[in-house]
Amino acid sequence: MYIDPQTVLSPKNKVRDLEILYDRGPVDYSWSIARLTYGDDECIGIRWNGDDIESKKGVPLANAHPVWFILPRELAGAVEAKIEELKGNRETALLNGYREMAADRDRESEAEEWAEGLIRDAY
Repeated sequence: MYIDPQTVLSPKNKVRDLEILYDRGPVDYSWSIARLTYGDDECIGIRWNGDDIESKKGVPLANAHPVWFILPRELAGAVEAKIEELKGNRETALLNGYREMAADRDRESEAEEWAEGLIRDAY
């Protein structure tokens, strides 16, 4: 089972201002990185999001609740830099996929015909 990292707010008296920097999504061995305030400190946290293979609630857990592993400050900058690189790679792959689909004239023509049909149905 995938645990949405946006919902990992434990311990409630410590975690605030959660910003997900990277989330692999609901896939096996999914993980996420977040910027958050833990107590009074701005930190970088990481966690496994859970899956049907290894862990239902992900790791780490505290009292059976999903929590963030807070990275040492010395690692935070390197991890944030790597996340920016991964996000760039993901966006590049997505754009390349869109370009490939747009270059397929037959598929593009079918998509346009389908969209026009939806517009006609709306009137």
